[in-house]
Amino acid sequence: MMSEAGIVHPLAGDAGKADGASDALRHKAVLKAGALQNAILTSANFAIIATDEKGIIQLFNVGAERMLGYRAAEVVDRISPSDIHDPQEVMAHAQALSAELGIAIAPGFEALIFKASRGIEDIYELTYICKDGSRFPAIVSITALREDYGELIGYLLIGSDNSARKRVELELKEALAAAEKANRAKSEFLSGMSHELRTPLNAVLGFAQLVESGSPPPTPAQKRNLEQIQKAGWYLLELINEILDLALIESGKVTLSREPVSLVEVMLECRAMIEPQAQKRGIAMTYPRFETPYFVKADRTRVKQVLINLVFNAIKYNKPGGAVAVECALRPPGSIRISIRDTGAGLAPEQVAQLFQPFNRLGKEAGAEEGTGIGLVVTKRLVELMGGAIGVDSAVGVGSTFWIELSLTTAPLLAVREAERAALARSPVPDGTPLRTLLYVEDNPANLELVEQLVARRTDLRMLGAADGNLGVEFARAYLPDVILMDINLPGISGIEAMTILRADPSTAHIPIIALSANAVPHDIKKGLEAGFFNYLTKPIKVGMFMDALDAALEITQTAPARAAEKEQA
Repeated sequence: MMSEAGIVHPLAGDAGKADGASDALRHKAVLKAGALQNAILTSANFAIIATDEKGIIQLFNVGAERMLGYRAAEVVDRISPSDIHDPQEVMAHAQALSAELGIAIAPGFEALIFKASRGIEDIYELTYICKDGSRFPAIVSITALREDYGELIGYLLIGSDNSARKRVELELKEALAAAEKANRAKSEFLSGMSHELRTPLNAVLGFAQLVESGSPPPTPAQKRNLEQIQKAGWYLLELINEILDLALIESGKVTLSREPVSLVEVMLECRAMIEPQAQKRGIAMTYPRFETPYFVKADRTRVKQVLINLVFNAIKYNKPGGAVAVECALRPPGSIRISIRDTGAGLAPEQVAQLFQPFNRLGKEAGAEEGTGIGLVVTKRLVELMGGAIGVDSAVGVGSTFWIELSLTTAPLLAVREAERAALARSPVPDGTPLRTLLYVEDNPANLELVEQLVARRTDLRMLGAADGNLGVEFARAYLPDVILMDINLPGISGIEAMTILRADPSTAHIPIIALSANAVPHDIKKGLEAGFFNYLTKPIKVGMFMDALDAALEITQTAPARAAEKEQA
């Protein structure tokens, strides 16, 4: 017969032998427990220290000797754990515990063992101090030791070397710092690259526009040449913008303004911009009719960018005499889907799988249509940054439907932006308007000449030029111009520094200052507007936008004296 413990009993009634077997089993278990205890105490990987109830060390195992360099005889009955831990760290933990428990606690290591005495085992990151004065980080747990009937007899501290983890943490921190530094360098490079590429483009496109609209008008042959110059210039600008946009998105430097955006207004704006292209190519366009004004939570500028890119692609890659339909449908819960359906050649499944890869034009590289293969990648990233989704359904020979989904939101309380735009609408300059002064602070001779020729077309303006920031400040104080155009990258002091000086001077603080810069990265524009520029125009100059900005600034300076007079009379 076999007992539950696995000891064989030849005779069920042989009690003596059974008792002997039980004693042997218990003895064996005790030996096992002793072996286990001995293995723990002699472990070289853990510093095991036991103290009495007063905190004096009573046990110092092999692992503690190896880690700390003391022999057990040197510390047992001689010192407390406070002597082998960094006192400043212990003090910090003690103060934190005092605040946590809401009672005054002794400021030393006693605070840590005090918490353990209340039955709260805790783990601390502490620094061990070795016999030779060296230090290393450790993870230390502190537990109260009690007799079976509950009397406190001491404390058990189990520590492990934390150097490897700390080293990894430090390496990770250094890697993150290096990555952040690289990102900043990349951002600065992109900003500089934008400036360097846009500056010559400004001259090319600006003078082409001047010649095209000049007097006498160009001959038909010259006009065709000018059209080709401008077409190539604007396409190059588009390429620069897309590459910079993608690089900024990939580096996480794009900031979006999440606000209620009216789909009706955005659709109307996109329609006005796209319709001429559709008519030129003979593409029939249909748009949704909104019975209800829908608002999406997104960035207004980026929503327009996304829609214009998708609709223009639908026009560009359509068949002659084809059609494009823009449709909207609610998608529960709380989203709206905007679909752009075309009647083009359609895409095969393998082409759809490659759609959102940078610089991949799906075999259209040799076609008549220009493209970079970047637009859809940027579109996808922007939609996802706005919390939306994008997709495509396509069939060869039938056409494609690109769609985006954005979250719906409630309408804004005030439509201030539209009111401000209406107030700044451009009006024609009547004859006999008094001459006003424009100061242009710019170090590039070609840019100065371009703006000078643009200003020469207006009977109400004369231009002064200053070639650096310091001279610009002096001219502003001497001539008190009605409006100032300011480049950002100037010799001497920057355009932002010059503007700050003029803003601080009571005699020039009222003058509207417009930034005109090749720094066209969104971060630079935001930085300039936050610094105090009245407006921020980017190069290459778009003549209509440039004139509108001047009119808005001049209107401000015209109304300022009247407002000041009204204020004085009041």
